[in-house]
This record gives sequence, C-alpha cells and structure tokens, in this order.
Amino acid sequence: MDLQSVLEKCGNFGPYQILLLGLFGYTNIVSSLHYFSQTIISFTPSHRCSQPKDYQPNSTSLLSCSIVQFDVEFKCTSWDFERESDYESVTTEHKWVCDDAYKLAVGQSFFFIGSALGSIFFGYLADRIGRLPACVLSTLTGASGDFFTSFVESLPWFSFTRFISGLSMDTQYVLMYILVFEYLSPQHRTFGLNIILGVFYCVGLMISPWIAIWVTNWRHYLWAASLPALGMLLFPVFLHESAEWLLTKGKFEKAEKSLRGVAKFNGRQVDDSVFDEFIKHYREKLNNSQNKTSDTFMGMLRTPRLRKFTIILLIKSMIITIAFDILSRNVEGVGISPFKLFSYSGFCYLPAGLTIILFQNKIGRKGMACASLFVGAIITAATGYLVATLDPEDYSVLLGFMVSLGRYGAVVAYDAEAQYAAEIIPTSVKGRGVANIHVVGNAFAFFSSYIIYLGTFYKPLPSLMISFILLIGACLCLALPETLHKNLPQNLEEGEMFAKGEKWYYFPCFSRRQKSQKSASQLESSGGITNKL
Repeated sequence: MDLQSVLEKCGNFGPYQILLLGLFGYTNIVSSLHYFSQTIISFTPSHRCSQPKDYQPNSTSLLSCSIVQFDVEFKCTSWDFERESDYESVTTEHKWVCDDAYKLAVGQSFFFIGSALGSIFFGYLADRIGRLPACVLSTLTGASGDFFTSFVESLPWFSFTRFISGLSMDTQYVLMYILVFEYLSPQHRTFGLNIILGVFYCVGLMISPWIAIWVTNWRHYLWAASLPALGMLLFPVFLHESAEWLLTKGKFEKAEKSLRGVAKFNGRQVDDSVFDEFIKHYREKLNNSQNKTSDTFMGMLRTPRLRKFTIILLIKSMIITIAFDILSRNVEGVGISPFKLFSYSGFCYLPAGLTIILFQNKIGRKGMACASLFVGAIITAATGYLVATLDPEDYSVLLGFMVSLGRYGAVVAYDAEAQYAAEIIPTSVKGRGVANIHVVGNAFAFFSSYIIYLGTFYKPLPSLMISFILLIGACLCLALPETLHKNLPQNLEEGEMFAKGEKWYYFPCFSRRQKSQKSASQLESSGGITNKL
C-alpha cells in the first residue's frame, strides 16, 4: 500500500486538487511578477543630451551621449528622456546611461548570484523544515528584496537588495510544483501543470507592464509587485505538507494526518486498515533503505557515459537559462513600446506549453530539445540581422513579431530541458542532480545583464551571441540518449548502461517511420511472391 495507492482512495483529482491547482496558479502570478520586476524597473527610453546654456541650433548637435558644438565633441551630464506615460524607471531616475550604463548591469547581475545561493539554501531548508514553510519563506524573502530595493539610492545598496530578491527567483514556484505534482493523479499531471503554468504565468507577465504604467514609478511598481506575496501566508491554512517528505523523515503519523485531511476535503471515506497497512509499508521501506549504500551526485562524474551526460546537461542548463533570460528582457529598440511588446510577447507562454504537450511524446525528448534550440538559434540570428538592417520605425511590427517568436522558442527550450534532464538523471540522485543542474544554470545567468549591456555598443550583438550558444546547445543534445518510452535508470549503474549502443542520430519519430516503411516493403514482397506462386 504505497503513497499512490492511498491517494487513489483519498482522491487524487478532486476538490483538494482543484484548490491546489488554483493556488499553484496564484504562485505563478506571484513568481512572474517577481522574476520580471528587474526588467520592468530598468527600461531605458530613448534619450539625448539636454540643451546647454549656450545652445545654438545651427552649430550644435545633441546626441544620445555627447554634444557636438563647433565640431568639438564633449560628453553631457544631463539628458532628456522620452518617457512613456511619464514612467520613471531606475535608469532614468539615476541616469544610468552612456558611461554609467554598466551600473544597471552590475546591480541586476547580483540577482542571479542570489538565485544560485537561494536555490541551495531554500532547497536545504525544504529538506529540513518541509516544502510548504520553505515555499512561504522563499516567497516572502524575494518580496522583501523587491520592497527594500524601492528605497535604495546608490549602486551598492541596489546590488545588495537585488541579491536578496534573487534568493527566491523560482524556488517558490519549484516547491509549489512539487506539492501539486505529488497530490495530483499521474494522468492529469502533464496537462494540468502545463496549462496552469501557461495561463497564470502568462497573466502575470502580461499585466506587469500595465501595472508599471499605472503607478508611473519603478519604486511604486516594486511595492505593487511584492504585495501579492503576502497572500502566500494563507497557504498553510488551506494546504497540507508534502506527504512524501513526511514519509522520508519518518513522520508517519503526520503523513497519515495529511492524507486523511485530503480524503475529508474530497468527501472520501477511507478505512483505518488502509492507513495501518500504509504506515507498515513505509516503516519497512525506511528500515531497509538505511541498510543500503546510497548513490551520490558526484558518482555521476566517476563513470565515462554518465560523466558525459552530466557535463552536457550542466552546459545545456547554462545555455538555456541565459538565453531564456536575455530573450525575455531584450525588448527595447525595435520601434515598439517595450511595455507593450513585453506584455504581448508574454502570451507566448501558453502556446509554448501546448507545443510541449502536443509534440514531445511524438518526436521524442531529444528531438524536442534539439529542435527547439536549433529553431530558436535561427530565429534569434534572423532577429539580430533584421535589427541591424531595418529601420525600427518602418518595420516595428515585423521586429516585434520576431522578438516574440524568439521568446516563444526560449520558453519551449526551457520547459523541454527541465523534463529531459529529470528523465536522464537516475532516480537515486534525481533530486540532487536536478537541483545542482538548476543552480549552475542560475549562476551562469549572472552574465545575462552584461550580454544585454553589449547592445549599447552594437544593438544586434546580444541576439547574435545567444544564437551562437543556442546552436552549440542543439549540437550537444545529439550526444544525449533518447528517453521516450524507455525504462528510466533507477541507480548509477543503470544510468551508465542506459541507451548504450544508441546512435547519435536516433530519433523515435524517424525510427517509427522507417519501421513502417520496412513493414510495408516486406508485405509488398510477400504479396509479390504469393502472386508468382
């Protein structure tokens, strides 16, 4: 009588699961407002040097960073910004443009240092005190970082508060995802989780720019973006702790209490004998596991094939995370209001989730990961080329469409990579493996702000760099095994032998086609022989 068997009796898709999905949707809105707050507060509008006191129109040219007067060029110290709807961003308030543009990149990069350390810290905390309290604390930590950022006046304090904000970049989403995944029936997981993620994360993205325009100031926006996090304080009132975590900690009575609460909420009656057998099963399982030697994540680096898979997954995580962040934030300079483009392109999360649902089980995990990275690289390179050659004022719709298309590709690649990595890593080290790969990717995103900063020298440069590394990621995918319709490895020994002998060009969709063609040719041959006889 394992956990899934008991959940079937308590109800694994009833009113409690609907409540879970609804609160998971709320978490996605909070998460999207938090993660992209760094983009909303740092929009840099078009600007040019303010007119000097001795301004003479016939002999003076006002550029974005300098003034040319009587054929002599000198730097300016004040600027006139073309603010949209009078919105005051951190860039316009502190005048972090031209020679000071690097300050924004420095401050924002500390967000990703915090995200790497926060994933480790809150992951450890979730194992110590439970998924639910860690989820609440993570969300409140990120919200407090946003709130305190709104009061800073200098780069050091801005960097420090962005670091605090980054501590919970996506841990609240991940921990809530685990709770929903555990209590939801297997047949509803893929569709339910992807649809909730696509719809509610998309809602948070699309409304955030309009909130910023409504409050007209980056400080007020951070207040508005951090306020919904207080709603997470009510989660422990309605939700139960992770039953699986309670079982791994030997807290069998509390696990039983949580499951009884689920059954009551779903209107189910479950016999006491079911819970007695359930607790007996896990007591024996815990005693047996204590006598066995456990695998470690470092063990994945000791054997050649697993070492290759692990290194590729680490590099892929770096590539996809930095591409996802840059393609989501790099929405300026294409002739469309960055607020509107950021909002409208946020809609891509829904079709991206549907793409995963529709195609991943048909073309395979490797095919989905490789195709999304390769197509994303082509789209991103094309966008960079068009930005360099076309006038944004005349081709704003085309450029905006290409930016949205690139963002869609990044979301598909990000979602595909998450499931692919979880299936390649052996079950015995899956939790630690996925977490470590995630941490490395977040840490590498530290460089995304600096890559975006390169656009101040040559606008298409960030797109061209991202296109290049996406192509590298697509090529690396070819060296990974296919996991579709296979028994996934349970330990390091099975992981080393997994898909051994499989060719780098193996894709299930092509394999099925070849098999069907071979079968058809065999039938034709046998039919021809029969006719001759």
